[in-house]
Amino acid sequence: MAIRYVKSAEMVDPVMVACWPGIGNIGLIAVDTLRRSLKAEELAYIEPWDFFYPNKVVIRNGEIVELGFPGSEFFFKHTPNRDIIIFTGEEQPAEGGRVYAEGGKAYTMANMVMDVAQKYGCKRVYTSGAAVAPIHHTTRSRVWAVPNTEGMVAEFKQYSNTVFMSDVEGREGLGNITGLNGLLLGVAKRRGIEAVCVMGEIPVYLQGFPFVYPKGSRSVLEVLTQALGISIDMSEINRLSDQNEKELTGLYDKLPPEIKIQLDRLRQATVAAPESSEFITEEDKKKILDDIDKFFKRGSGG
Repeated sequence: MAIRYVKSAEMVDPVMVACWPGIGNIGLIAVDTLRRSLKAEELAYIEPWDFFYPNKVVIRNGEIVELGFPGSEFFFKHTPNRDIIIFTGEEQPAEGGRVYAEGGKAYTMANMVMDVAQKYGCKRVYTSGAAVAPIHHTTRSRVWAVPNTEGMVAEFKQYSNTVFMSDVEGREGLGNITGLNGLLLGVAKRRGIEAVCVMGEIPVYLQGFPFVYPKGSRSVLEVLTQALGISIDMSEINRLSDQNEKELTGLYDKLPPEIKIQLDRLRQATVAAPESSEFITEEDKKKILDDIDKFFKRGSGG
């Protein structure tokens, strides 16, 4: 396994933004939108052989020429305020049939990503993901922040629409981030590098379905661009978010009335406020998920 560089680059005090797929692909959509908006150039990639099985064949001029593997690529961009390295992984190197990476392969990949960060002198790393929350799909997603150093707390308190995961009601200061988007924070901390995960909220009733959720991605991008001190064209993510909300509302309108009554209570729920418990409890959330699961199983014939 190795990191292959495709271009040499000189950078001054860069930061890194890194992400892998997760629930609703919230983080990956945000980071990939950032990459494309900045027109970032390819810098390097991690060889896939020891992490993944091939997932496609590559065809050129009608001929199969090679096997295709999930990509793990680095990009870079010089901006007026700072240099930025962007890493996107198309898949997490999971083992044993798991969805999210853990174990030896995950730890190795996280360290390889941090090797690139340290090679160029990155003093901060951003990752992103999803925060499953009792919200309605028509409401604005907030961003949950999880920094790996106390020194970053004051900074992120300044950003609008942002809460700390440890402050969310019912968590009692605790929580976990599944997969490489969380593991990278710990690897960075061991190397003495600041890192923070910014997670966009996704409604609790969508967490088990293969839906993307660009509304959460948009909120993440709003915080990331503030933190990076840059401005990007948000028209694409706004269009995706609006289109996705229309599609979800169309599906929502087909739900049985008894399920819609439960979900409508989420319009008022605010997970950071103590009074939210009067709107939805853990028992309520379980019932919502069970009812929706049964509804979709009936619709698909089981």
